[in-house]
Amino acid sequence: MKQMRLSKKRMFGASSEKARAEVEEQLSFLFNEAEVHADIERQETVKVAAHVRKKDSGERKDRLPENLLTEVVDHSLPEDKRICPDCGTVMQEIGKEVRRSLVIIPAQAKIREDVYHNYACRNCEKNGTETPIVKAPKDKAVIPGSFASPEAVAHIMTQKFVMGSPLYRQEQEFKYAGIELSRQTMSNWILKASSDWLTPVFKAMHTELLKQDILHADETTFQVLHEPGKSAQSKSYMWLYRTGRDAAHPIVLYEYRPDRKADNPISFLNGFHGYLHTDGYQAYGKLENVTLVGCWAHARRKFNEAVKALPKFQQKTSSAGIGLLYCDRLFEIEDKIAQLPPAERKKQRQSQEKPILDAFLAWAKTRNAAPKSALGQALHYLVEQWPRLIHYLDDGRLEISNNLAERSIKPFVIGRKNFLFANTPSGAKGSATMFSLIETARENGLDPYRYLTYVFRTAPNLDSQDSGTVQFLLPWNAPESCNAGGFLKN
Repeated sequence: MKQMRLSKKRMFGASSEKARAEVEEQLSFLFNEAEVHADIERQETVKVAAHVRKKDSGERKDRLPENLLTEVVDHSLPEDKRICPDCGTVMQEIGKEVRRSLVIIPAQAKIREDVYHNYACRNCEKNGTETPIVKAPKDKAVIPGSFASPEAVAHIMTQKFVMGSPLYRQEQEFKYAGIELSRQTMSNWILKASSDWLTPVFKAMHTELLKQDILHADETTFQVLHEPGKSAQSKSYMWLYRTGRDAAHPIVLYEYRPDRKADNPISFLNGFHGYLHTDGYQAYGKLENVTLVGCWAHARRKFNEAVKALPKFQQKTSSAGIGLLYCDRLFEIEDKIAQLPPAERKKQRQSQEKPILDAFLAWAKTRNAAPKSALGQALHYLVEQWPRLIHYLDDGRLEISNNLAERSIKPFVIGRKNFLFANTPSGAKGSATMFSLIETARENGLDPYRYLTYVFRTAPNLDSQDSGTVQFLLPWNAPESCNAGGFLKN
């Protein structure tokens, strides 16, 4: 019956893990009973009007940006239309009304012809032995030998990896506009551009990532059809590594790997020393010189599932419900101290959360449950992961959960629902590189399309022999024109 209830909840219930009102009420009585009773005694009955109108907060979500290009259309009357009907005198303007509207123009395509002129000295041609020739300097193409432009490649990447539009849909959209551009050509463009110009930026960001002392990691499944030695139905994995919330420059990196072995994080994080937020996956335990920080969101999720597996009349007073209340109390305190400086946050955790953690562990060790039951699994996870779960108390910069990594891997999970799989490992690796630059750009407040366009315009013309030039292409060094919402008035 528990398995059936949990299965029905997963299939038909809400996916949110927020505590319901009755659970929050029970939480208040468990940890804040005196204040709750005091509030009840102070409650008064107030007569209200029959009609209640919600007060306008003055905040509107829909706003027209002030820096957007503005086109002014003037609607003035000619002189012969301004004749006074009473006396025949020409009427003068006494005021005007302005109506602002948002005009959206679908994506437009055009052909750009760059004409480079050559110059020769006619005097030397007639009188000299050699004729000097000067040519206008050429910008190198993003993909030599093709008609791809930086804007076109950036647009295709953004549509696929930000908007979730697979190449076959983009092919149809281009066809409606009268442009015959096959998905094979688009695929070749994005893989070639990623390999030539995005991979060096990825490697530079990887180097910067390893210099941090707080990281988050997570992984999710990914299907690759033509993986050597594996069937098309087998699982591969996309791994994610990212900086902590207090990093000066956020970095989000994806890495495709054909398996989920511990060698993957060991290889990628070679040289990293510090704290690593993870879930309970044991592969991370083989990392050396790394302190693993457990995820209380995962611990809470297991107690939440144990609660959902019970009949409603048993949920509040059950052991699973009490365990869930302990977890909710920790998150409630975290919400209150989230904006404090790291040092003060650590102090508050030691004074407010550590006693709750001690009581939680002591309570958990007194519970008995079948090992394979939902409650048994929740208790086992809690006790087994306890050393990692309490490491967040050591440093105020650490998080109580690994939700930062889970939110960063979500764009890939959403995109996976659209493109479903990769055809080859090279395509999967290219996707990881593109996702890395796009998500890192977004974390740094950049517009992905404008940032990718900047990279594809700039990278081909940099000195490839100078390894330091790639620093100009890192998201946090991009020009202001790449910022999100950075349209400029003309």
